Amino acid sequence: MKMLINEPNQVVDEMLEGYAAAFPRHVTILPQNKRSLVRAGAMRPGKVGIVTGGGSGHEPAFMGLIGKGMADGVAVGNVFASPPPDPILEATRAVHGGAGILYLYTNYAGDCMNFDMAAELAGLENIRVATVRVTDDVASAPKEQPDKRRGIAGSFFVYKAAGAAADQYLPLEEVVRVAEKAKDSVRTMGVALSPCYMPQTGQPSFVLDEDEMEIGLGIHGEPGVRRGKLGTADEVSAILFQSVLDDMPLQAGDRAAVLVNGMGATPLMQLFIVYRNIAGLLESQGIQVHQSFVGEYVTSLEMGGCSVSIMKLDDELAGLIDHPAETAFFAHRQGDAS
Repeated sequence: MKMLINEPNQVVDEMLEGYAAAFPRHVTILPQNKRSLVRAGAMRPGKVGIVTGGGSGHEPAFMGLIGKGMADGVAVGNVFASPPPDPILEATRAVHGGAGILYLYTNYAGDCMNFDMAAELAGLENIRVATVRVTDDVASAPKEQPDKRRGIAGSFFVYKAAGAAADQYLPLEEVVRVAEKAKDSVRTMGVALSPCYMPQTGQPSFVLDEDEMEIGLGIHGEPGVRRGKLGTADEVSAILFQSVLDDMPLQAGDRAAVLVNGMGATPLMQLFIVYRNIAGLLESQGIQVHQSFVGEYVTSLEMGGCSVSIMKLDDELAGLIDHPAETAFFAHRQGDAS
């Protein structure tokens, strides 16, 4: 597998150096661990700080979430590996504005353990920390066991809602409530068409035949719910749509935000073809698309495939999704709603 890298064991550090150099108006690397990034400029006193993080290889998540109306700090781990507690704690200290910190991250065992450890250390420094874990992947556990589900691309909507709440200076308890409400209102289902390759080994994360796809495969190569022959864009997107709909019933008159997310190697041409069918399926059900997002938000290196995330909206969530935000990879202005 051909890659534009230098030393395989330095890919994460060199990526972060390049990212900070490219976007100094948006992010700053903290000096202690070199794996913590925060919003450029001073933290606003009285604002809840939002700290996230996770393994690298999912760019623009998680470092691309840092900015106004989104997250304030991020800790970056090795490829597909959780960041350790130290960079999480460093980011926590840097973005603490006196109103408390929300740890908001996707639900994986390593992340849960290390963020919990960082929260304990922050507590020793009298920094109040609350935690919300995103669990939007319907393929990873039955609906009766939501706390066992993984977090994937639908996490974008949770960051957007929680970030908007914090940007409006809501207290920590309210930011947590909003994040929990957003988490419970979004579902995601994905499909993989081709594997990714680990920079350290050059080996594929899984193997699919040229005419195969895997529904529900995870962003680290975790097994999906079924493997079969590749269908057309309309056939595949209908499967993803129905999987979400079966888990979170929507009905005529409801509003939704929709994300079609590329996994790293799927061209926008194909993502828009998928969105075209999703939009038609929602219209046929009488469901209004309030906001739509198409592009790469949570990737898996160069994996081929995509995911579909749908968030059921009420007036509060719609207002939070509409709230202005700006990061190095994402900008949303007032009045951008459909």
